Amino acid sequence: MVVARDVDELLIRAVDDGAAPGVVALAAGDGGLLYQGAWGVRELGAAAPMTLDTVMWIASMTKAVTSVAAMQLVEQGRIGLDEPLGDRIPGLASLQVLEGFDVDGVPRLRAARRSVTLRRLLTHTAGFAYHIWNAETRRYLDYADIPTVGERTLGTPVVFEPGERFEYGVSIDWAGRIVEHLSGQSLEDYFRQHILDPLGMNDTGFLLRPEQRSRLAGLHERQPDGSLRVIPVEKPQQPEFFEGGGGLYSTGTDYLRVLRMLLGAGQLDGVRVLWPETVAEMGQNQIGDLSVGRITTVMPARSNDFEFFPGMDKKWGLACMITMEDAPTGRSAGSLAWGGLANTYYWIDPTRRVTGLIMTQILPFADPCVLDLFERFERGIYASDA
Repeated sequence: MVVARDVDELLIRAVDDGAAPGVVALAAGDGGLLYQGAWGVRELGAAAPMTLDTVMWIASMTKAVTSVAAMQLVEQGRIGLDEPLGDRIPGLASLQVLEGFDVDGVPRLRAARRSVTLRRLLTHTAGFAYHIWNAETRRYLDYADIPTVGERTLGTPVVFEPGERFEYGVSIDWAGRIVEHLSGQSLEDYFRQHILDPLGMNDTGFLLRPEQRSRLAGLHERQPDGSLRVIPVEKPQQPEFFEGGGGLYSTGTDYLRVLRMLLGAGQLDGVRVLWPETVAEMGQNQIGDLSVGRITTVMPARSNDFEFFPGMDKKWGLACMITMEDAPTGRSAGSLAWGGLANTYYWIDPTRRVTGLIMTQILPFADPCVLDLFERFERGIYASDA
């Protein structure tokens, strides 16, 4: 493992300066660990230190795991990427497109002309949106009295014709339901049997064991003055459904294993999870001329506006975002990356053979202090591995 004193100092200084109460950061290459460190505390006002085995909600970093599960089923020939899903999944059979609202606030809906496919779900081109970043979806939820968390959110209409554009949304929750439908297992059980246990990811799952609660980090909210306060939020432990788009808890050391598996073309420590050609396809542009641009919030308490590497061309594969150019941090063109709502972030660089992550528990998403720390951490890893 590369001993990077300057990376240690970077993270310690960030905690001291109030960027986060605590932070976990790890990076690895083909030869194993390049860096691991945990600094600060799990929760403001509490004494428990942040440690490498601290349990955190990883939110949308769940999506990569769900995509792996779905691609396992594609490998087995149990589903095709481009087959219409309406005949298989009742909830996708009579898709409605939301075209706006009339003067009385009643939604204007019409039948979709195109089908939802697994490829469109995995690439966020199926038409589904998130209420956090789409005003019409949020307005529809209010109109139909649908809670923002729960299985009923999957019944919302799409906001554009499937395949028409890229919009980040609940598509991967639908992909998780497809995994359940085809496997006959809950997503928790499927993940455990086919991904988590084989990779030795014992601290990753939708449900917290009692022992994990002693290692659980608190969630914090950034205040207008830059300070942080603890907010008592936890994912339901008897959920209506397992959210393939954002329901997992994990640790930095656990999640690094799935990243290393993807860096290793589907294999880690002699365990094969996906075939190399599958991983290669997951890392290719799957959205054609569409691009991943700036995403604008309609709920500032949950997310800031954000765009990773503004001005650079960015695409989406079958699991996460692809940077199509070399990035100033050292990240190569063709690298993969994404994050989670509570300010957890990762990247995978297949060219320079490095992957890394940084984890905090802070809302809203795209916190400027954490994004700055993530960028400087990434630069430090590349500098240390040069």
